[in-house]
Amino acid sequence: MSRYSFSGHESFQCKSLWLKKGYDYLIGGNSFTDVDAVAKLGVGKNMVSAIRFWLRAFGLTKADELQPEARYIFDSGTGRDPFAEDVNTLWLLHFLIVSSKVASIYNLLFVEYQREKKEFSRSELQSFIKRKCSIPEQKNVYNENTVRKDIGVLLKNYVAPKDLKTIEDFSSLLIVLGLIIDTGKQSTDKEQIYTFKIGDSSEIASEIILFALIQMKGTDHTVSFDVLQQLSLIFGMSMTTLIDVIRSLEFSFPNTLVFTDNSGIKNVQFLRDIDGKEALNHYYDQL
Repeated sequence: MSRYSFSGHESFQCKSLWLKKGYDYLIGGNSFTDVDAVAKLGVGKNMVSAIRFWLRAFGLTKADELQPEARYIFDSGTGRDPFAEDVNTLWLLHFLIVSSKVASIYNLLFVEYQREKKEFSRSELQSFIKRKCSIPEQKNVYNENTVRKDIGVLLKNYVAPKDLKTIEDFSSLLIVLGLIIDTGKQSTDKEQIYTFKIGDSSEIASEIILFALIQMKGTDHTVSFDVLQQLSLIFGMSMTTLIDVIRSLEFSFPNTLVFTDNSGIKNVQFLRDIDGKEALNHYYDQL
């Protein structure tokens, strides 16, 4: 089990153009540790650190080295959606931040916590994280103030602000997905209560789901039912809807994958090698 991490963003949520800005900066041969990084990026010192963090959290860099997904999306010449204007690019990025587990709270919330409850307050989520950190493998990971700030940043990333005075918060990259909703209700401790969006998620292109299946399949080319459950939680769709999408993929990508339900054991089996790029090309080539 890898150790959880709840810091690095300098309390800044990911702004809509930061990933592109960071990509262009790195592709230009620059380093985030350069003395003129602040001037070249045109942001404050803490924001430089935040941009660097978010690139890593979304799995777009490793040790500041750009990964294929970063080039595929954000390259000015060959990138398929350099300014992340298409909603399915945002769904892709959402999957990447949850599945990368670099910023631990995203997987903990959308997968682990959502398995238990569909509503939460800040303190309930904090208590859950404290419990997850109580095992020996996570010794000394939990810090109350650090986790509290991390929860606040996560909510800014996903929850649309109600106060028009905080116009800056509308620039958060992922709020348009509507995956976390402020219910308008309060807990007994006068805290806001949030809920996860669960719907048919018809706006999600099936190719994004296929990309996720490819990334999550095991070495035996099988996606287990447990992983399918995780994907349904990540994308905010019911298992029934997810299975319907997978069945549609059987027709869109013949002889590629099949959903099986043998004696109650449900899984997806890949019939041939296919990489994520092929799945994404099938979507972006239609735009």
